[in-house]
Amino acid sequence: QVQLVESGGGLVQPGGSLRLSCVASGGISSIFRMGWYRQAPGKQRELVATITNIGSTNYADSVKGRFTISRDNAKNTMYLQMNSLKPEDTAVYYCNAVASLTLHNYWGQGTQVTVSS
Repeated sequence: QVQLVESGGGLVQPGGSLRLSCVASGGISSIFRMGWYRQAPGKQRELVATITNIGSTNYADSVKGRFTISRDNAKNTMYLQMNSLKPEDTAVYYCNAVASLTLHNYWGQGTQVTVSS
């Protein structure tokens, strides 16, 4: 059973930066892909970025060039560096992990990111 704990959310002005972290524990060896998703009020949860266990990355068009996903396998931690933040980036950001054999999705509890002046 994989547990995911996010941190790093908060309030930031437009144009500012934040770095989110997601620490994984339990059954980590079964994970082949991790990612960040977000859900704004009244909207569906959407993909932000993913990274596989060999480092391949994928980004939503809306965040390309502004966000960077990375992982530190030694620390069992995934990061999302968010630069040039916009009000439309405001959402609850969720950490996700996918198991390689079952394709089961694990989710963190979410962390709020608010971009406002």
